[in-house]
Parts: sequence; structure tokens; C-alpha cells
Amino acid sequence: MTETRPADANDTLKQLVDEGGSEALGDRIKASSSAETSRAISELDPDDQLRLMTLLRPERAAALLEELPEAQAVQLITRLTPMRASAVLLELPSNRSADLLGSMDEAAAEAVLRTMAPDAAEDARELARYPTDVAGGLMVREHFAYPPTHTVALVVEDFRLHADRYRDYAVQYAYVADRDGVLVGVLRLRDLLLAKLNQAIGDLMIRDPLSVPDDATLDDLRDFFDRRHWFGVPVVDPGHRLVGVVRRADVEKAWADRTASDYRKSQGIVGGEELRSMPVLLRARRRLGWLSINIVLNLMAAGVIALYQQTLAAVIALAVFLPIISDMSGCSGNQAVAVSMRELALGLARPADLLRVLRKELAVGLMNGLALGLLLALAAWLWNGNPFFGVVVGTALSINTVVAVGVGGGVPLLLKRFGIDPAVASGPILTTVTDMCGFLLVLSFASAMLPWLT
Repeated sequence: MTETRPADANDTLKQLVDEGGSEALGDRIKASSSAETSRAISELDPDDQLRLMTLLRPERAAALLEELPEAQAVQLITRLTPMRASAVLLELPSNRSADLLGSMDEAAAEAVLRTMAPDAAEDARELARYPTDVAGGLMVREHFAYPPTHTVALVVEDFRLHADRYRDYAVQYAYVADRDGVLVGVLRLRDLLLAKLNQAIGDLMIRDPLSVPDDATLDDLRDFFDRRHWFGVPVVDPGHRLVGVVRRADVEKAWADRTASDYRKSQGIVGGEELRSMPVLLRARRRLGWLSINIVLNLMAAGVIALYQQTLAAVIALAVFLPIISDMSGCSGNQAVAVSMRELALGLARPADLLRVLRKELAVGLMNGLALGLLLALAAWLWNGNPFFGVVVGTALSINTVVAVGVGGGVPLLLKRFGIDPAVASGPILTTVTDMCGFLLVLSFASAMLPWLT
């Protein structure tokens, strides 16, 4: 059987867009994986992307947006008219709709909101006010909530009357709230279906259910679901009023997104999500700011070498070991950065714990520095034939390793203390310090021992 090449999938999607077949287009997208769909859409020009979103029914267009990375979904939704964008967003879960609106240009988002019904627009604005990494920003509004005096018959009748609207609700429970909206219980749908029709749901509910506050952090939510194999958990405001439901799947996705975001930041992608379908000038501008800073930092490290040009010229073999010392120290420092970042995320370390973190990291750095320094000293002696040469590079690596783990362990906490994202700035600071310190140690030791090295 012949395997379909990615190019064939792209050509098929473009052909269907050109033909204007809404049903065939929807079936084609539905049959494709998320990765295939995302790739095929990125190959379409802007006009074809607009035609694609216009041809699809709103519910099918919404399903498409759910499968795409947020940055790509925003690109597509912003190509639509406000009225069309509103129709598509209303088919999305409320949290996803709010995320897309929050990522749009403020004027464009407001134009879309003005086309929505007042209650839907207010819900979207309220969700958008929450940070994206707290329970309020992750929750969905789509849930069942009834007063405790409602009978089973009334609840079942509500299900039947609004079956079309409830069909896409991903819930397994109904919630019970009093007349003020305060959460008082949770009702398993199984218990509801097996109960007598005239029974009040207040008699069937599980009283005082667990809930999370609307400002619960992503770390808190992940810990909650790690300890409980639940599908979702109700979210309450400071008055304990039910405001939504956070689903496990949304927490897991948000955690994965944050991990990916931290990785991008550590690699210098600091302007948010970046895809190659974005405008070239935007991508270049975002990267250039970071790269420009790194030029300055690297010039500072190079300046140390410039101060010792005569020593380096006299013992040219040092040039072989300078990058080794820099790289090995950087690796040790990055390990310390990773541990500090992890402990900050878990709440196991705070900026006030700086001295404790430094004590523990310096102990590890001293042990590893001695071991690595001895290994490099031996290798340098055997390679160069001069034991003093081995002493210079080995001692430099030992000391620089201690410096690197101290900087790597402490800098994230200091940055956190001053409100700077540790994922963005820890790497460049560590690299600059370890390079400058490593070069300075090697070349200053070599200058002091020059008579025994030449």
C-alpha cells in the first residue's frame, strides 16, 4: 500500500478549498491527525486560510481550532470578520475561547465581543481577566448546577430540553448550589438516573465537596490531580460561589505548555509562541533582541582573553582547554539551574532560601569540581607532557565548577526575588559568569606560572 506523503495531504486540502466543498473539507480535516492538519494549513496562503475558515461550519471550524497550536489558531481567527469569529468562538469551550480572545489584538478582540450576546460577552471578559495559569483561567463555564430543592424530574427535564446545548459538555457530575450560588454539594449522574423522579437532589448529593479557589496556581492544581484520579474539580470564588470546573486534561495541557514555554525562553525565544508560519519580520525582531544582548555578554567574556593575549601566545596549548573549562563549568551550572527552577515550581524553594541553596550547591560543586579538575589535569599532563600545565587547567576547572554551581543555584532565586523570569535570564547570566571566570582563572594562573610552562 502506498503511503500518502505530507505534500499530497497539503495539495488535497488546497484543492478542496478551491472547490469550495464544505462537507468534503470538513470530512478531510476530521480524518487527518492534528499534526497533518496543522502542517497542511500552514502551507496555505492567507487568502486560502480565510476561505477555509469561511467554508467550514462554525462547529467544525471550532473543532479545527481546538486541534491547532494556540498561535496558529489565533492567526486563523483574526482573519475572519468579527461576526464570523464570534460564531466560531461560541462553539469552543469557554476557557479556549477566552484564551484566543486574550491572545488577539485588543481592538480586534473587542470587535468580536461586541457581536456576541451580552451574557456571553461578559462571561468571556470575566474569564479573560484571570491569569492563564490559575484555576479561573483554566476552568470551563460549561457545567450543570441546580438548587438543592430541584427534583430529579426537573433536572432530567432540563437535560432533555437543552440536549443540543449540553451535548458537548464534558462532565460527569452535576453540582448543587444554593440561591446565592454557593456550592453545597455534588451529584453523580449515575445516582441521578437511578433515583425516584420526585426525590429532591439535595437528598442525593454528596455534601461539602472538595473544590479549589479560583486563584489556585497551576502547581496547586497539578498537585491536586496527582493525588486524586478525578475528571475535574469545581472552582469557587472567595465567597465559595461556584464559578466553573477545572478539568484534569486542561491542567495537563497547561503544564505541558508551560514546560515548552520555559524551554523556549531558555533558548532565547522570549516573545511567546513562535511558528514559522508567522511573519518573518516579527520572528526576526523577537529573536534579535535576545541575540543582541548575547553579543554584549560574549564581548565581555572575550575581553578577558584580550587582557592575556601575551600569555595565550606564549602557551598556545591553553587555547585547546579554554572551551573545555567553559563548557564543563557551564554544564555543572545548568544542572544547578534546573534544580532551582524545579524547586521554585514546586514551592520547595523561595528567594529567602538563597543561603541554604548556596550551601548545598557549593558542597556538591566542591566534590564534583575536585573530581573533574583531577581528571582534566591528568589528561592535560598526558597530552602536553608538562605537569604544571595540568595543574593550571585542573585547578581552574575545579574552582570554576564551584563558582558555576553557586551561580546556577542562586541566580534563579535572585531573579525571582526581583520579579524577573528565571527561565529567561538564568542561562545568559550563568554563561557569561562561567566564561569570564573560567578564562580569568586559566590565564591568570598561567601568567603566574609562565616560567614553568614555557
